Amino acid sequence: SDGILDRMVGFNKFDPPVTNAAPPVRLGNKAIALKLCRNVLIRDVTIFHGGHFAILVTGCDNLTVDNVMMDTDRDGIDIDCCRNTMVSNCRINSPNDDGLCPKSTYALGEIRPTENLTIVNCQVSGFEEGTLLDGTMKPSKGHNGRIKFGTESSGGFRNCTVANCTFRSCRGLALEEVDGGIMDNITINNITMMDVPDYAIYITTGKRNRTPHLTTTSRGRNILISNVIADGVGKMSGIQIMGLPEQPVEGVRLENIRLTSNGGGTAEEAAATPKELGNGYPEPRRLGTLPGYGIFARHVKGLELANITVNFATNDFRPAAAFADIDGLEIDNFKPQVAAGVKAAVFADNVGGITIRNSPALQK
Repeated sequence: SDGILDRMVGFNKFDPPVTNAAPPVRLGNKAIALKLCRNVLIRDVTIFHGGHFAILVTGCDNLTVDNVMMDTDRDGIDIDCCRNTMVSNCRINSPNDDGLCPKSTYALGEIRPTENLTIVNCQVSGFEEGTLLDGTMKPSKGHNGRIKFGTESSGGFRNCTVANCTFRSCRGLALEEVDGGIMDNITINNITMMDVPDYAIYITTGKRNRTPHLTTTSRGRNILISNVIADGVGKMSGIQIMGLPEQPVEGVRLENIRLTSNGGGTAEEAAATPKELGNGYPEPRRLGTLPGYGIFARHVKGLELANITVNFATNDFRPAAAFADIDGLEIDNFKPQVAAGVKAAVFADNVGGITIRNSPALQK
C-alpha cells in the first residue's frame, strides 16, 4: 500500500506449510529478481523488508536502477554477472547485510564478469530497519549496509565506477576478489562516510575459490580511490589493502583522503603480525585489530598514497600506517597524527622501492 513494496505481504500463499511465521532467515526470498534480461529500467520504487535480496539481477545487460528507496532486512541491490549497469539516486538502508553488492557468481554455469558498472549519487546506511522510511534513523547493532564488491567473484569485476556516495552508520567500501577472478580498472571518487565501524576502505584478494575447476589465482589491479572523507572510523584500521603472498594487488592509488579513527589502539596491538586471509571468508574482523590505525597494506605491487591525512579521536598507540611486502611505495604529503613516542609509520624489511615526499613525519 502507499506505493511501498513489502516482500512479506502475501508470502504465505506461496509457502502453505508455514501459516503464522516469517520465512526462514536463510531462505533466498526476493522482492524483485531478474535473470538474463536486457534493457531493463527499475525506477521510483520503494521497498520495505525486501527479503534476502530486495533486488537481485543476474546476467542482465543494459540495466538502469534509479531513484529506489529501500529499508530492508538483508541485501539491498545485488548486481551479479551484469554488463552496462547504471545505479543512481538510490537510498538503501540494510543494517544486517550489504546495501549495494556487485557480484560475479557461477550462478549461470559459466564465468562471466560484472563489467561497465556505474554507481552514482547513492546513500547507504545501517540504521535500524524501518527507521530510514519513518525518518528517525535509529542506530542499530548490525551496522552493515555498505557498498561491497564480492564476496562471490568467480568472474571478477572490470571497468567499475562508484562516485558521489555517502555511507552512514555502516561499514565502509569493500573490494573483495577471492574466487579466482580479476578485479581491474576500479575507480572510486567523492565519497563521504560517517560512523563506519571496522574500516573505511578494504581491498583484498584471497583464495576461497568457490569457482568449479578453478585454475587461476585471484587478482586485483588498477584501483584508484580519491576524494574521501571518513569520520568515526572503527578501531580496527581505517584503510586495509591486502593481496596474496604469491599474487600481490597491483597498481593501487589513494589520493585526497581525510580519515578520523575512533582510536584506542594499544602498543601490544601495534606489535602484532596479522595472519593471512588464506582460503577463509574475506571479512576484516577475522584478522582483528591491525598494527596501523590509519593504513595497513601488505602484498602490494605499486602503491601510491597522495594527500592523505589520518587522525584519531582517542589516543592510539599504534603507528598511523604499517607496510609489509610492498614492491614500490610512493608517499606524497602524508599528514598523520601520532601519540607521543610512537612512530608515524613502520616499514617491514620486505618493503622496497620507497619514495617519500612532502611528509615531514616520515622523514625525521
